Order: sequence, then C-alpha cells, then structure tokens
Amino acid sequence: MASASTNGKRIATATAAFAVTALAISGCAGTSGSNSSDGSAKSITVGTTDKVTTLDPAGSYDNGSFAVMNQVFPFLMNTPYGSPDVEPDLAETAEFTSPTQYTVTLKEGLTWANGNELTSSDVKFSFDRQLAIKDDNGPSSLLYNLDSVETPDETTVVFNLKQANDQVFAQILSSPAGPIVDEEVFAADALTTDDEIVDGEAFAGQYTIASYDFNNLISYKANPDYQGLLGKAETETVNVKYYAESANLKLAVQEGDIDVAFRSLSATDIADLEGNDKVKVHQGPGGEIRYIVFNFNTQPFGSTTADADPAKALAVRQAVADLIDREEIAEEVYKGTYTPLYSFMPEGLTGSTTVLKDLYGDGNGAPSEEKASERLTAAGITTPVELNLQYSNDHYGPSSGDEYALIKSQLEASGLFTVNLQTTEWVQYSKDRSSDVYPAYQLGWFPDYSDGDNYLTPFFLTENFLANHYDNKEVNDLIIQQATTVDPDERAGVLEEIQAKVAADLSTVPYLQGSQVAVAGSGVDGVTLDASFKFRYAPLSK
Repeated sequence: MASASTNGKRIATATAAFAVTALAISGCAGTSGSNSSDGSAKSITVGTTDKVTTLDPAGSYDNGSFAVMNQVFPFLMNTPYGSPDVEPDLAETAEFTSPTQYTVTLKEGLTWANGNELTSSDVKFSFDRQLAIKDDNGPSSLLYNLDSVETPDETTVVFNLKQANDQVFAQILSSPAGPIVDEEVFAADALTTDDEIVDGEAFAGQYTIASYDFNNLISYKANPDYQGLLGKAETETVNVKYYAESANLKLAVQEGDIDVAFRSLSATDIADLEGNDKVKVHQGPGGEIRYIVFNFNTQPFGSTTADADPAKALAVRQAVADLIDREEIAEEVYKGTYTPLYSFMPEGLTGSTTVLKDLYGDGNGAPSEEKASERLTAAGITTPVELNLQYSNDHYGPSSGDEYALIKSQLEASGLFTVNLQTTEWVQYSKDRSSDVYPAYQLGWFPDYSDGDNYLTPFFLTENFLANHYDNKEVNDLIIQQATTVDPDERAGVLEEIQAKVAADLSTVPYLQGSQVAVAGSGVDGVTLDASFKFRYAPLSK
C-alpha cells in the first residue's frame, strides 16, 4: 500500500465531512464494563473474524475495512435504521438542480474530531482523490458517472455528472466510494496510512478511534459532535476484537466474553448457539452473494496464456457453470443459511432473473456432466482441463475451506477437470487477485446499497473492481443506460438484458445467496440487521 507523502497539513481551509460506514464487527476479550447512571452500559464488546485492509477509503473495497469506516467517517447521504433508502446525513439538503447536477448543502458548523472545520472543500477533496488514486482495491469504479465537483461556497457542493438523470448517484454517496475525509490529514494523490489517520483524529462519524491495533483490537469512543442522520451513540465505548478462528469467536460470545459476534460463524456454530438461552441469534435480509471470478488473461486458454483461444476459454467457464451443484453446497456446507443463486443479482431485487438456471446445468438448477462434456468437446478441448482455483481462508467465514473442497470435488467428479485448490490470507489475497495472480478465484459481495445496479456496475463495466480484463462495450453501455433510466419498468427490462449478456460471457459464476447473522448476549439491545446491509455499533446497548 502506498503511504501518504507527509504528515503535515495539506490544505489550510476548513474540511467537509463525509464518510461511509461499514460492517466491521468485532469484540474485546473481557467484560463490557459497568453501567452508567441512565442504565446503559458504558461499553460494548464486539467480535469478528473479518480483516481490515486499510482505513483509507480510496484503498479498500471490502467488508472488514468498510465496517470500520461505517462507524467513524461521515456520509453526505445515509440509510436510516430499518430502511434501504438514503436520506441526507451530514447534508442539510441533496437534490438534482439540473439533469446533470446534483447539489448538496451541508449543515452549518461541522467539525472533525481533531477540531478542523468540515466544509465543502473536504467533500470535493474526497471525491477528487478517489478518482486520482484509482487504487486497484478501491471503490473508484462506482464513480463512473462523476465528471467533476464544484464548491461555490463552504457549505455547497455541486456534483457534475456525465449522464443525466442518474437513478443511483444518491445511493453511491452512501457507498464505500462516499466517505468524506479530512483534507488536512489525507494525501491528495496517495493512500494515507492507518497510523496517520488515527493520529490525525480524522473522524466525524458516530464514533472516533481511541486506540488502534491492526486486525487485533480497535477501541471506539462516541463522538459528541456528530450531527448526522443516525443520532448519538447509545454506548460510550465499543471495543472490537479480531479473531483468527471462528471457533474462538463462538466460544467468546457463548461464554459472555464479548457482547456481539458478527462475521463470521459457521453454520454449525450458529445452529448450536440457537439452543443456548444465554445468547440470541439475530437474522436479517440477505444481500450477500458468493461467486467465482475468472481472469480473462490467465484462466485456461486466457488471452495471455501460451494456448490462448477465446472460444475455448468461454467453454471452460461454461463447463464450470454446468457442473456446480448449488443446492449441495447450500445444504451440505451451510445447512440452509445460504440458498442457491441463479442470477447476478439476489432474488427479490427488481430486475433479478434466473438466467443461469436457464442457460447452464440441466436447465432446472441441477448440474449436468453431459452438457459440460458437450461444450468442451465442441470447443476441441482435451480433458481433463487443469484449473488453478484460489480461495481466502480467513475472509469469507470458517466454511470456505469446505465450500471450495466441495466445488473441487464437483468439478473433478465429472472427469472433465483437475483442480489445483490453493488458499491465501485476505490481506495478501486482496492484492494478488487484482494483479493477475489467480486464474480463477473466490469472491463474496456485500452490497453497498440496495439496488440491482450494485451487483452489476462494480463487476461488468470495462474498468471494474474485479480487474479481470472483462470488456464488453455493449454491456458497459447498458449499465450506464439503466442507471439513468427513469421509468421503473423500462429500467427493470434493461437490468434483465444486462444479466442475459453477462450470463453468456460468464466472467463470474454466482452460486450462493446468504443472510445476515449476528449473535448477541441475551441482555444486548439494538442489534439492527436491515436492508441497508450496514452493521452499526451506535444502537447497541445493554
């Protein structure tokens, strides 16, 4: 990761606050502390097996990092508790003032935790640096429709958009591309280190970070100056501990050493805890998906391999789609806490289809060795095909090993593939996957906002987050079209057309959809798992 060039002030003007929160849930060993005079606990402990990549919003696009950002950085727009719809957060107002201009007016008197003023200059700085840094592991691809940012005065921000009538831009302002950062602490053209961010107290969310031990322990303190949509934190201190093993996370919440466990417990552990009257299992709507990504350069017969052949490369991807048994993975590995997914968008979202069921396997959701064999034979491929398949052993929960062992077994049982299964820890994995190291690899997706666009834009635009060299201009143009289509029925039709085209190309193969699960002590209140898909610490109390 690149580091910030200096520690000094970068802009002497006041700074505008904005930040995106995330789903980082962890806990600290030990009890949660004594009660305050109003009966609420002074501290809450949370536990997680997630990992942080970086606190800099320009350098990370993963759940573990976003979880921290969600607590400490401010948003222009945010989703209130219990709702998937965005509303002004640090913004006083936000609206289209012309078809290509989205104008935001900030609240008066905003400040950062370090005392710096938070103004429109910070907002412009935050988005300008996202586009300037354009980190491979960052969320800048979400800003595909942003042309420029203007600041007529200290409380006014005008976003100039390339395409008119953008139906998702307000939600993007609440996404990982949206955190506002302090321009006096962050570098304009390089990633800023975690230590610089923490030492600079560059926070304006519901919490600030009091102490930071990378992927071990974070201590949050309630921010008394937060003026946003979500209100003041219920609990003064939240301690988040990061666990290497889910078994230890389960034991900690079971024994009362932590108050809440979130991301990730195994399906077996969850089932076991449901029978424990000392804890309560909370479930929320599921926006998570699991999928395999193919690198179009390095996969078998990819464009930079010695035997490059686009038709053969496609046949390999299609054969994998034919052979995966989603139902078996959902039941055998996840005991029904995940369900089969036959779309690029989760079931229930407007525009979601079952195009993968229709095109691959037996046409009814089950695998088909016969169809896979026919595809490979028709393409002139000698079997078995050697496939290097990578997964992360610490990012997507303790069952990833079983999940990918079963996928390997399913592919090899056909006699059509020989799978070299390999695993890497997430911090290194997130770098390797965007550097053409993995021909095929595991990813999961936790939505930034509750709209089908978020399952298409990051993956299938020409310049996408996957960095897997997928490029279909027709798909690219349709993605931009749907985002600016005002009529809901017409937009749903464009979303369906996009899925049909990407299903034919198969740069990714989605296969599971999951729900949100948190386990909390029986005396803990405020656990909120909603369609915003963001886990916030501020409502927690006991």
